[in-house]
Amino acid sequence: MSFTLIKTILLLCTANLFMLFAWYGHLKDLHQKPLWIAILISWGIALIEYCFQVPANRIGFTQLNLAQLKILQEVITLVIFVPFAVMYMQQPLKWDYLWAGLCMMGAVYFIFRT
Repeated sequence: MSFTLIKTILLLCTANLFMLFAWYGHLKDLHQKPLWIAILISWGIALIEYCFQVPANRIGFTQLNLAQLKILQEVITLVIFVPFAVMYMQQPLKWDYLWAGLCMMGAVYFIFRT
């Protein structure tokens, strides 16, 4: 695995963690606050996310095509989402996560085969 791909994966993982908090963290932490406060805080978190996402995509696009970059992003999203949902949002672990993961592995196989 190349250093470029490793850097891309690490940046995408970091970006995804921030984006999950921007998208879903307010459901747990700000549900009592007015919507406009949740929106502003989520925008601020999303700005940080973009500081990782944009470089990850630029770096990754030097070795991956657009479809590969997108599937990589989706797999990372699922890998980061499951622990976030279970540990932070206190959601039950479901078999659906495993089935979704297996479907994503199929997508990885088809998009990365040469």
